[in-house]
Amino acid sequence: MAVTLHDVARVAGVSIKTVSNVINDYPHIRPATKQRVEEAIAELGYTPNLTARNLRSGRTGAIALALPDLGLAYFAELAASVIAEAEASGVSVLVEQTGADPERERQLLRSPRLKLTDGLIFSPLGMGQDDAAALDVAYPMVLLGERIFGGPTDHVTMRNVEAARAATDFLLSSGRRRIAVVGAHEGEVIGSAALRLQGYREALDAAGIAYDEDLIGYTTFWHRANGALSMRELLARGVEFDAVFGLNDTLALGAMRALQESGRHVPDDVAVVGFDGLDEAEYSIPSLTTVDPGREWIAKTAVQTLLERIAGDAEAAPRTLLADFRILERESAPAAR
Repeated sequence: MAVTLHDVARVAGVSIKTVSNVINDYPHIRPATKQRVEEAIAELGYTPNLTARNLRSGRTGAIALALPDLGLAYFAELAASVIAEAEASGVSVLVEQTGADPERERQLLRSPRLKLTDGLIFSPLGMGQDDAAALDVAYPMVLLGERIFGGPTDHVTMRNVEAARAATDFLLSSGRRRIAVVGAHEGEVIGSAALRLQGYREALDAAGIAYDEDLIGYTTFWHRANGALSMRELLARGVEFDAVFGLNDTLALGAMRALQESGRHVPDDVAVVGFDGLDEAEYSIPSLTTVDPGREWIAKTAVQTLLERIAGDAEAAPRTLLADFRILERESAPAAR
């Protein structure tokens, strides 16, 4: 038979109410009493009835995480970090994949499935600034990414412009002057690609180097294949360059493969820097110098911010929280010595 609260109370020598208070982390319990109850729970193997508890509290004990594409390593690693942080806080995570489709993203915001959760961490890739009003929802939400700014919800994001400028400065400081870019999105004004290209241009301007459109490799998606294809197109056009800034790590890894196929040596002929700080970047050959934009901090902050809103901080003004970044120097682009 299942172990009940009555069983735990009997073994611990306390009331059922005291057992309930311990399970629900009621603060005003004597340490000795709390210890007796916890020992009884461990001895009997008691598991709280979460369904009943959630019905009483009006909460589900779960949050939703909506990401564009788990096939992209950055989002897969971000999801793993969010899940780990949520589990450490006693919360489970329902993961949704939107495919970066703007209509699917809008539908998700109205989905009845969200009633199974207490709040949403949302990273849109198809929606844009014109959709900011759609974020005014009746449940707690934290926004990620670089598609919408100044909306009605908390926004946890990275310093794209500053980090891209630092990556470009890093290449310039090592003596590189013809820095190609892989991963630009033609016509984009707001988004990761546009912001990182802005940082690249700011670094060139500060160094007195003219921006050269011939050095820009455009893509659609940010997969390895796109990075390789963009690099092959640059090489086929005969563009001369001594460095490559991949706007994410997977693009940089694809570009590095195409460079090696062409007989270019990394970093002797061409230095390569990526962006995202993916785990796999440390194990490529050569290992990839990259920008760590603060992914772990973003995951932790997004979860804790959402839990604060769920706990009752719903009326406070929305905040924009920015992660710090760092350059991870590796073999593909060593610093000047």
